[in-house]
Amino acid sequence: MEELKDKSLHLTAEKLAEELQKMDIYNEFYEDLQMLAASQDVSIDDFKKTLVQAVNIGSMETNLRNAVFHWLRSHGNNKQIVVRDEITSRESLDYLRKAQITWERRIQKSLESMCEEIGINLSCLRSSADRDEMLQKWNELSTYNTCLERLRPVYAPKDFLEVLFSLHNPNYRMISDDMIWDFTYLPLKVKTLPELRHHYRDLATADLLLGLTCCQCLTALSCGSTSQGEQERIALGEKVLQHQHAPVCQEFLKLGAPRSLRGRLWAQILGSSAKTSEQHYSELKQRVLHFDMLIDKLITKDVQLTACNDDQYFVFEDVLHQIMLCFTRDTDVLSVFNNSTSHPILTSLKGKPPIEAIYPPNGIIPFHGFTMYAAPVCYLFNDPVPLYYTFRAFYLRYWFRLHVISSHPQSILGLCILFQRLLQRHETKIWSHFMSHNIHPIRVVFKWIMKGFSGHLLPEQLLNLWDMVIAYDSLEVLPLLAVAILSFRKDNLLQVNTLQNVDSVLVDLSSLNVMSLLQLALKGPIKM
Repeated sequence: MEELKDKSLHLTAEKLAEELQKMDIYNEFYEDLQMLAASQDVSIDDFKKTLVQAVNIGSMETNLRNAVFHWLRSHGNNKQIVVRDEITSRESLDYLRKAQITWERRIQKSLESMCEEIGINLSCLRSSADRDEMLQKWNELSTYNTCLERLRPVYAPKDFLEVLFSLHNPNYRMISDDMIWDFTYLPLKVKTLPELRHHYRDLATADLLLGLTCCQCLTALSCGSTSQGEQERIALGEKVLQHQHAPVCQEFLKLGAPRSLRGRLWAQILGSSAKTSEQHYSELKQRVLHFDMLIDKLITKDVQLTACNDDQYFVFEDVLHQIMLCFTRDTDVLSVFNNSTSHPILTSLKGKPPIEAIYPPNGIIPFHGFTMYAAPVCYLFNDPVPLYYTFRAFYLRYWFRLHVISSHPQSILGLCILFQRLLQRHETKIWSHFMSHNIHPIRVVFKWIMKGFSGHLLPEQLLNLWDMVIAYDSLEVLPLLAVAILSFRKDNLLQVNTLQNVDSVLVDLSSLNVMSLLQLALKGPIKM
């Protein structure tokens, strides 16, 4: 038995060593190790022992532990039981995989038809004049002239919702057409409320939780000071960040993040601080300057339609243009398709002979509201470089699941089913009221969940919510909050009987305190 255990540890170590070589930090780590091995701290007479001691004394051990932590997180969320091939390892249900392929073809067809209607190419070289103008206005891209009148978003959340509603399990026989209005017939396993309470037990039982009460925050701000509890959290947070252990930062975040430390905490937990590279960001900028793509115009249009029309985010218009355009050129984002049911679009590029290439280079087609994944992060950084890498890490870890068809519990489909079951089992009055008036509960909250509530909550409340996403490494807090909001507005909802009026009741969420609602939902039956 001991021999098998030793062999297992050996194989695990070999696998980790192999994976470490594929990581961004490997070259830097290897160079540091070589320098350390050549230093006076390492003795030739006892090379192995002194080298291990030297590694443990410095920051290399911490960097290595963080690398293993990020690798385990990225692989722990994609465990499959038995797989037949690479395709089924990403999606085991054939009808969902086929639905995703069909959806991708629709998106590609929409892009190609848009090019034909407007008379432009998917991609082409920029003229020197256009390149010079863009470079000159790089820090003020909102003033960059481009014609967007005939452009439309490729798709919106409501279009994607209709695709989800059209999903049909071939092993399930519909008794009547009335059953098509929900996802009951999709046999996906999601957590129950007791399981959620166990997962978020620290959040449910915490008394000193940052962001719990708005009144205290407003009082402190008006006095120009912070509360004693927040000062203690800031002091503790500085010590946590000083040691740079990502798992410890994650545990610290479970009780909320002080505003002054949030950006550094997110970067440490997501691993974006280790990946920050001025040179790589400059290369992405050069790719934007040299190539003009249809996606650029779609991004610009989306920034104008979303962030620019929001009084909380319009000040970030220029930096949002920068990071979103760079994001479209970042081929490192293609790694997301290793863990996703989706595939990047392949399109033919003009040439002799014509060749197929991934379009856009990052493989991601933005939908209406895509920019709102990045807008809240602008509050955390003054420099666009760490801002970009933190947004990218957040997307690669979480947001990519919100616009693909998948049976993964953290996918948009899994989150919708979780919301539906929580509402049906724990808020039966609201569920019955919606059903009696033919109001689809998912239609009420889908835009919240698909956008991670971005653009619907006040920035401070939204950042508190995203703290919980990172701290508990789960998107399940989104449907939980959606149910809590409906429960909080129950009396008003029971007085209206159309979807339009329901939306009117829920249009303004500015008075809500996210942490209070989550605690109320987790501490006991959802009755508010």
